[in-house]
Parts: sequence; structure tokens; C-alpha cells
Amino acid sequence: MKFLSKNRVSINRIDKTLYNDFIVLSNNLEYHLLGNHLLENSFSLLFGAYYFQDEKLYLKSKDLLQKELNEQILNDGAHYELSPMYHQILFSRLLDCIHLIKLNSFWKSDDLLMFLIRKASLMSSWLQNTTYQNGEVPMVNDSTYNIAPFSTKLFSFAEKIGISNELKPLSDSGYRKINSKKYELFVDVGNIGPDYQPGHAHSDTFSFELYVKKSPLLVDTGISTYEKNFRRQKERETASHNTVTINDLEQSEVWGGFRVARRAKITSLIEENFFISAKHDGYKRIGFLHERTFKWTDDKIEILDTLNRSCNDNAKAYFHLHSSIEKPIIKKEKVILYDKRIFISFSGYSKIEVLSYKLSNGFNITKPAFKIIVSFDTALKTHIHL
Repeated sequence: MKFLSKNRVSINRIDKTLYNDFIVLSNNLEYHLLGNHLLENSFSLLFGAYYFQDEKLYLKSKDLLQKELNEQILNDGAHYELSPMYHQILFSRLLDCIHLIKLNSFWKSDDLLMFLIRKASLMSSWLQNTTYQNGEVPMVNDSTYNIAPFSTKLFSFAEKIGISNELKPLSDSGYRKINSKKYELFVDVGNIGPDYQPGHAHSDTFSFELYVKKSPLLVDTGISTYEKNFRRQKERETASHNTVTINDLEQSEVWGGFRVARRAKITSLIEENFFISAKHDGYKRIGFLHERTFKWTDDKIEILDTLNRSCNDNAKAYFHLHSSIEKPIIKKEKVILYDKRIFISFSGYSKIEVLSYKLSNGFNITKPAFKIIVSFDTALKTHIHL
């Protein structure tokens, strides 16, 4: 439709085919999938309504957009599937719709435009809060590279069409981001969401990413496939994230490519200056509660993992290094990263290992990288010295 409009092409056969497609879409909305699928349907219907100046399509689109955006955009601006990649995609669609309405105000003018602008301002806030200084976003919850528009391009587009730049603190999404002169620390202390459609969720409670001087150091492993296969199952499991497993079990039971069964719930969350502490009950079925505390200064991050009882050294904390980091050296309680002049020290451990893994770098693309696995019993203290 953009091509046809820009080039002033008017061919009845093409328009008829397009209109028929919109009628089919209007009668077959993806209520069986919900989430981003239904939101994409509503964005598409709005474009069809404006292209054909069709009141029926417009009213259906408007009703869907208002209902779904109210439900799917959280109070801190996050899209409720909690995937930065999908957030970027949906934000770009929303900006496109705002631009469309502004350019075609001669046909329709009502309260929809201001509603969409308010939602866009919220989404912009969340994306600005979570985007790293180098322009990348955290690769959490089915995010991967080279699919969505870059944050910088989205911010530029938003500014061009008059979206205000009002920042709200991170809250409902369960993500937190700590910024210092040396590093950016992105932390997940929230629940899997949404409850009724966790198709893009991973078993990653209390995972985190760490960027140092605008470069990735500790990362989420991301995804490289949507196929329902071993690779996708592995990329969604607890051990593929920077968090803790007990008895090699899952915090949240991911399965079937886009399914989650029993899942970890946050049971407490305390936030103070330079301090975040939370507990989850993902291992309650085997008698364990896991508490993780983050403390930080300008040049050091401390992570304390505590279990409510002994697990006979069957707890493992995972730390996935970016593919640009050379194989680290283990020296007693320290893991030294020579290329970054950084080291990580541990206390309360029973074993430290450095193994290889495959870091996702886009769909069907992986890179070799290294991960640190630290076994412990009831408590593990991790110091990241920067």
C-alpha cells in the first residue's frame, strides 16, 4: 500500500485483491494466539482502513488497538511479552500508524491519534531505559540480532513525528538497569509474562547481562531458531541464562517451542540504593527457595545467591561470556579475563569450570563462546571486579 500510494499506482485488480485480504483478516483475527499477533492484526487493519477509507475496517481496528494496547503495554512502557526485539518491532508499527493518521487527517480525525501517541511515549520510555549505550538491547525472551529496527532509528522516527521524550522508571516489566561510568547492568527480577501467553518466555528468573565500557561481557545466550527442536529447547532452558539451577532442573518448565508449564514466581522484592534482592519459588516443588541479591559500586558488582537449605553441592550458577571474550583463566577462587582486565571471584563454591557454548548471533547463526559454571551448596558470593 505504501508503494502503491507513493507511486500513484491505481490498478483495480490489485486493489480488489488487497481489499479481499483485509476482509479475510477482519474475519480471522488471531485470537488463538493473542499477544503480538493480535496487535499486528489491528495495525494492519488500520492501514487498510485508511487506504480504502473504509469505516467498518477503521472501527474494528480502533476497537482492537485500544483494547490490546491498554492490555499489552505495561505501566513502565514495556510490551507485556517482555522481549526487547518484539518491543522494537511493535513500537515501529505503532509509530507507522501515528504517521499514517497524521498524514491523512483529512479523512479521519478523532481521539485515536492522541491515544496512540500516549502509548508510543510509554514504549519509547521503556526502550530508552533498556537500550545500551552502544545501541543494542538485551537479548532476553526470544530476542535476536538483525530482525527489529535499531533503537536509535526508532527514537529518530519518534522525534520526527512529535512523540514526547518522557522517561518513566522501570517497574512492572520486572527488569531493572543500573548505569555507572564503567558499566551497564541489566537485571531480571520479574515474573514470566503474560500468564496466559508465555510463548516467547525463557526460564531465566534472576538472569542478568553486563556491558562494560559499551561492550558486552556477560550476556544472555539469545535465540537462533523458532523451530521446535533441541536447539530451541536448550536456548530457553535455565542453564542457558546467567542464573542458578538446582539438581539440573528448570526454574520454569519450558517446552514445545512456545510453551511454559510450571513457572517461577517472584515471592519478594526489595529495592534500595545500590541494592536489589528478590526470591523466587521455581524450585519449591523440590523444597527449595532461591534468593539473589545484587549490590554495586562504581567499579564492583556483588551477587549473593542463597538457598533455604543444603542441596549437597547440586546448585550451579552460570555466567555466559560474550563471544569476543577469550577463554578465561581459573586461579583458585578467581576467574581472570585478561583481554578485559577484569576478574570474577567466588566464595562458598565447591567447583569452578570454564566450558564452551554457542552464543546466538541471529537466526541460524551461532558463535563459539565460553561460560563459567560454579557449583555450590547453600550460598555463593560472586564479586565482579571492574
